[in-house]
Amino acid sequence: MNPEVRESEYIDVNAPDFTVQSEAPLVKVDNSAVDQSKEQLKQIWERIYTFLAALPEYLAEFFGEYRRPLVTLGLIFASIVSVKMTLALLDAINDIPLLAPTFELIGLSYTAWFIYRYLWKASSREELTRDFSAFKDEVLGGKGAPKP
Repeated sequence: MNPEVRESEYIDVNAPDFTVQSEAPLVKVDNSAVDQSKEQLKQIWERIYTFLAALPEYLAEFFGEYRRPLVTLGLIFASIVSVKMTLALLDAINDIPLLAPTFELIGLSYTAWFIYRYLWKASSREELTRDFSAFKDEVLGGKGAPKP
């Protein structure tokens, strides 16, 4: 390759015979198309505005019609969240050193006490059965109470 550039390879832009020929025609802007797009944009904005203005009424009607299923779904969601949070809290407590073995020792101690107090003798088992039956009747209703 020759680093020297010859004079004939240059184009003199200032020369009087230099003309630019464009093959693409100039683009004309159609004002009616611009006006139509503005009108369409205005119509879309009016539709959005009317929908947002009526949205509280739609929501009130929807909630009034589907109140029970929405409350049920809310309770299910809240129970799932509370179970997840409880499990996360127990996992965090379980990661603390010496706390998990301490809780296991407390659980084993309470189980041993419960067996000794209520299950060891026949008389204490009868007492536990009476207490459980009384609690069940209190929660579910007595024997004489009509069932729904």
